This record gives sequence, C-alpha cells and structure tokens, in this order.
Amino acid sequence: MYSSISANTQAILLLTAPLLLGGSVPSVELLKPSEYKKLARYLREIKHEPADLLSNDREKLIQRCSHLVAPNRMQLLIGRGFLLSQVLEQWRSRSIWVLSRADSLYPKILKKALREDAPAVLYGCGDVSLLNTGGLAVVGPRKTDNSLERFAFEVGKLCAISNQTLISGGAKGIDLAAMTGAQENGGVVCNVMAEKLAKAAIDRSNRDNILNNKLVLVSAYDPNAAFNAGHAMQRNKLIYGLSQAALVVDAMVNKGGTWAGAAEQLEKLNLVPVYVRGSGSKSEGLEALKRKGAMVWPDPINEEEFSKVLTYSSVLMPQQVRVGITSSLFEASEDLSSSVAKPERFPVVGISSDEVKDANAPKDRLFVFVKKLLTEMLNSPMSEAEIASELNVSKLQARAWLSLLIQDESLVKLTNPVRYKVKNE
Repeated sequence: MYSSISANTQAILLLTAPLLLGGSVPSVELLKPSEYKKLARYLREIKHEPADLLSNDREKLIQRCSHLVAPNRMQLLIGRGFLLSQVLEQWRSRSIWVLSRADSLYPKILKKALREDAPAVLYGCGDVSLLNTGGLAVVGPRKTDNSLERFAFEVGKLCAISNQTLISGGAKGIDLAAMTGAQENGGVVCNVMAEKLAKAAIDRSNRDNILNNKLVLVSAYDPNAAFNAGHAMQRNKLIYGLSQAALVVDAMVNKGGTWAGAAEQLEKLNLVPVYVRGSGSKSEGLEALKRKGAMVWPDPINEEEFSKVLTYSSVLMPQQVRVGITSSLFEASEDLSSSVAKPERFPVVGISSDEVKDANAPKDRLFVFVKKLLTEMLNSPMSEAEIASELNVSKLQARAWLSLLIQDESLVKLTNPVRYKVKNE
C-alpha cells in the first residue's frame, strides 16, 4: 500500500475524479479525459505542473488556463479538498492505492503503449510492479459454453506454468475461467476492473493472492463506481496496453465488448498482436477478426513454446518494446527484428518497394517478408521440420508462419505425409 499521494496526484484527482463517498455524486462538472489532456499539455508548455494549481499563488495560473477551463469551474474542482481527504481515508482502509501519470510508480508499460491517452489516474490493490511484467491478455464473452471456458482455463494454467502474467477483465465466463486457471496453478494475474474495485479489494477470495503478490487489481475508475457499459468498453485499452499479446477466445460479430476491443486493436490502436482461438468450435466472430488481421493462436503446449509465442509477438510489434520484459527472442530474432525495423532490406529476397509501402504496420511488413521467402522456398513440398531447420527457427515459429500463409491461400497443406507447397494457380 502506498500510504501517501503526491501533490500532483492530489490535483489530478480533484480535477478529474468523482471522489465517490457512499451514494454521493459529483457536485461539479469534472474535467473529461480530453479536457484534462489539453490542460496537462498546456501546463507542460508553460513550465508548470498540476500541483501548482493548489499553491497559494494559484490565481494567476488559473487565469492563464481560462481558455481551457473556466476559472469558476476550476475553483470549484480544486476546492474539494475535504472530500478528497475523506475518500483517501476510505481507500487506505481497504489498502487501495492511487497513482497519477505524474507518479514514478505509474506503469511505464501503459504510458509507452497509450501515451497521452493513458488514464490520468489509476486505482488499484496489490503490488503495482506486477503491472509492468507484460504477459498475455485473454478475453472473451460472459456467456459461453463449458468447452471454451475449459480452453481459457488451460491457457491461464499455461501462463502460470510459464511464469507469465495473465491479464484479463475479471468478468464471468472466459475472463474468469482464464484467471482461475492461472491462480489455481500459482500464476500471477492482473485483473483490470471497470467497477466495484473497493468491494473486490476486501473480498476474502482475493486477499491471499493479493498478499502473496499473485494478484493485482487495477482500474481507471473510482473504486466505488458501479457498472457502466462505457467503462467496461474503455477498460479494453488497459487490458491490451498492459500485455505483450492478446488472445480472443470467442466473440460475436459487431456485438459486445470483446468484439469492440479486439476490432479497435486491429483497426486503430495496434498496441499488440491479436490472436484468435484456432481449435474447437467454429466462430463467425473469430473468422471476422482474422479478416481484420488477427492471427491464429498456435496452441503452444509447454513453457518453451508459450514463451516463444510472446517473444515472437514482441518481434511483430517492435515499436512497443515493453519495459521490464526480459524474455529472450526467438531463434534468428535479430534478423527478424532488423527486417521489421528496416524494410529497405526486403529487396534481398525480391520484394518490391510497392509491396513494402503498402504494408504500413510492422507486423504487415514482416508478413510480406516471410511470405516472399517461404513461397520461393516451397516450390517443392517440405515438412514443417525441414522448413524450421532451413530457416534456423523453432518449429512453433515455422508453424505460425505456415498457418498464416495457408489462410492467405499462398500455400497448401499436403497429407500422407504432412508437407507444405506453394498453391498452384
């Protein structure tokens, strides 16, 4: 528990937080995230910080900021000091910490991923350093069947066995099944919440894991906030932003928070690679996400393969190098990361400049490179093991690439024995 808060965090809470106490509601209009972002940027430009709005000579600064926030509104917001002291005492009694972007303990992984869109304030319970460990985000719907919950449970278990953090949203269904799989096997879980953090912080079922540094609860919303559909949607950014890769177990096309979060990642944010379940029952939602660029989860079966999925994901998204993640890269990762970061090297395997120009995202540039290389190699059928040996990469990495190229209809999979070959037109 972090028993005190900085002056900057006090100011940011007064400006942006509802400070819910019992059934209270804010008596003044809070700064919206977009408003606070503009104010914070302006304060930096004029060599000030939020704490200066609480100083004895704040009047001049409030006037300088009047083009962004009306002075009377600013005065009402920062005048909520007594309410803040009451709320802080309540949070302390529940071992709830609060951090602002101005604090050194604020998760660097989230700042790097979301930049100015990182929440101005985070609330949580548990070891905040666990938020910087990366790991796998597992998401899916609340309403699902036993087979998919079992799949999610096994993924969570593999996270634990592999000493990788499991990040999820804690909702019933897929989220809870994945978290349970990790926790029952001694793993670390990050539960990104959108509601009732204060209640979860004192829940008996959470206490042991929190005290043993195996669980951290985190939210961008007031610890006493009730369910809000908008909050539930927005917390998706945090789930993806805290991870190295994300696995969508199931989704419905154009419906629900799981779909909205995954589609936003694939179409707009591109924070981390998004995988979808490739085994078990078919899903129209997952097929639609694949068309948007999601990759098929390669179903790693042990610690080594699982760790390589995450490190391969880091190669796919080199612009999102994660703070605090120390796992080694795949075999030949230096060549891969160089190819991603320096697309001018692609012509070595005959890729045109137009192809490179059309592939904007790093993962797309890497796919262009791999596609060209493998389609040149596979004029004659080769097995997965032969391909992995020829490229000096793991079978898991070769399998992931081959799966993508079969989906792309560039390759065909032959049987008896299993081999891969360029698809004939």
